[in-house]
Amino acid sequence: MLRSVLNASTSAFPSRPLLLCSALIAAQAHAQGQTSTAAESPAASVVTATDSRPAAFELNWSPIKMPTGQKTAFLGASYMVAINEDWGLGPAAYGTAKGEFGGLFTVGFNVQRRFRVAQNVHLAASLYAGAGGGVSSDRVRPGGGLMLRPELSLRGEFGNWYAGVGVSHTTFPNGNGNIKDTGVAFTIGRMDRFLSFNPSDSGLAGRTGDRTGMGFDEIALSAGVEKPRSGSRTRGGAPLTGRKGKAGGDLRQYFGDGSSWWGLEASGAASGGHDGYMEILANAGQDWGIGSPRLRVGGQVSFGLGGGGDMDTGNGWLVRVGPTLRWITPWGPTLRLDAGYMKAPWGHYDSVQVRGSLALPLEKVSRILDSPPLEAGTVRAQTWYLSMPYFKEFRFKDGSRDNVTGLGLGMTRDFGGPWYGVAHAGSAALGKAGAFSYGMFGLGAQSPKWSGMRFGAEALVGAAGGGGVDVGGGAVTQGELWGQWEGTGRDRLRVKVGVGQWKALGGQKQSTPMVSLNIGWAFGTLGPAAKR
Repeated sequence: MLRSVLNASTSAFPSRPLLLCSALIAAQAHAQGQTSTAAESPAASVVTATDSRPAAFELNWSPIKMPTGQKTAFLGASYMVAINEDWGLGPAAYGTAKGEFGGLFTVGFNVQRRFRVAQNVHLAASLYAGAGGGVSSDRVRPGGGLMLRPELSLRGEFGNWYAGVGVSHTTFPNGNGNIKDTGVAFTIGRMDRFLSFNPSDSGLAGRTGDRTGMGFDEIALSAGVEKPRSGSRTRGGAPLTGRKGKAGGDLRQYFGDGSSWWGLEASGAASGGHDGYMEILANAGQDWGIGSPRLRVGGQVSFGLGGGGDMDTGNGWLVRVGPTLRWITPWGPTLRLDAGYMKAPWGHYDSVQVRGSLALPLEKVSRILDSPPLEAGTVRAQTWYLSMPYFKEFRFKDGSRDNVTGLGLGMTRDFGGPWYGVAHAGSAALGKAGAFSYGMFGLGAQSPKWSGMRFGAEALVGAAGGGGVDVGGGAVTQGELWGQWEGTGRDRLRVKVGVGQWKALGGQKQSTPMVSLNIGWAFGTLGPAAKR
């Protein structure tokens, strides 16, 4: 039904991250060299992207009343792909965007069932499950961090767009959570198409006339520093003066002649005593070549939500503007440097910031420089995971210790050979660390597949904090060994189990064993052609 609905509508901070960035460049270059024969030999078979599925991007606005009687609203975003004729599934995130609760975020998955009511009308039943938290007190508690949000809504379709209204129930049911309310929900969405190769084609030469996967051209890892300006303060009214180190990542899609872009980014505090701070922004920019199309200067504007870390961002809305500089290297990756001025219009926080980023192409570099109608390159496997890590024993700031179970999103992408890139973002869902969140990226190595199984190891760095967990400034690392079932032939389902060690680099540098269960869905995207 979901497929038919969509088709009907269409027809009508520091050194550790920088060292890991260097490792990512080296791994990608090594992998390109290893796979050059398969990608460029005239005799090599060329595969095409044949799996085309309806998809949809949705925004939701859900006003709710907090336990204190104050009003707020959750702004949600989700991207769903049709897994069969009736159901869609995909990553989603929600954050407060009204009142005085800026910084309350959750990240998870949304599942949706659609029913055709009329030619241009459908009914949608959805369930979002995520984890997070943020602004909390004795009277406003996210409990263990688990958030559930069922919704029933009626939508009218207008070409590739649709809008509707319904009813939703938001609750944090775990532990001593007391945030819950039922109310009206408003939705606006756009139909899309998810085009992909089979993941078993990874490493083969491929060809497609359109973007594959979620449609982004590159992914970037960033580290920077931010200095609050006078007038910035904590939620208790104390002035904010110290610098804050930040780490994060972003996804970009280029258009036109490759000089304009839009994208999504997320980052968190990694040093400076503001662990638990997090921001999710949408951005758009334009730049121009300086003597060469590969060296470019320009500017960008960003807006979104942020908060936590005892920073007064008011209702959570943030705006940022500033100059950008990027160099598209001849060997694939892009190096970026940007500065910006950020302000919380309805809070007491503004700052100046600078950051550096390493961007790795998800599509061919020619798409970043131009938009040709037909592309050839090398197929790379990519997997999205629902991730559930279990941390055996966290040490909290009050001196207590407890185990914590998280819930989040994971993503891996093959570089070729044994190497792959990996990223995780999530929050505490069970335990007493509600509002604890993390974001990490890194490098992994994997074995060939044997009888439907694959094994590997990965190392990650990133930022974490909140929920009373003692993480010092927020910088964290994680190492993990894993085994994964991939089935045989052209299966897309992935089930991965890992064991490892998690460590906070600041404060008393606490460390704890962890295990993880990950359920994933794999697909192939067209990456840059491997080079000789």
